[in-house]
Amino acid sequence: MSVPANLRYTESHEWVRKEPDGSVTIGITDHAQNALGDIVFLELPDTGRSVAAGEEVAVVESVKAASDIYAPIAGEIIAANSDAVDAPESVNTDAYASWLFKLKPANLNDIDKLLTADAYKAIIDAA
Repeated sequence: MSVPANLRYTESHEWVRKEPDGSVTIGITDHAQNALGDIVFLELPDTGRSVAAGEEVAVVESVKAASDIYAPIAGEIIAANSDAVDAPESVNTDAYASWLFKLKPANLNDIDKLLTADAYKAIIDAA
């Protein structure tokens, strides 16, 4: 199971990457896509939407189940990955390349409160 050290994670299995422009890119982890199975549909948030940390913002549907995706931090949605919507199976192929949405954080320092790769690994190893 891949858990890149340069990302931050949530207990609900989202990954977060800081971008050079101060935005953040968010997707689901390799562990999450593996648990879901074949992903067949993505419903992503509209740009311009303000979200609170922990708010449901997207849905991933697989042949097994539908799963809500949460905003790991508060901010404004600035992009949704239409390529992933058109080819949802791409999330199964490479969960870290197939991001779901980007946001402009209300407070960039909130990212530091998320799980490190080692802390996330400990959670999935304990499950």
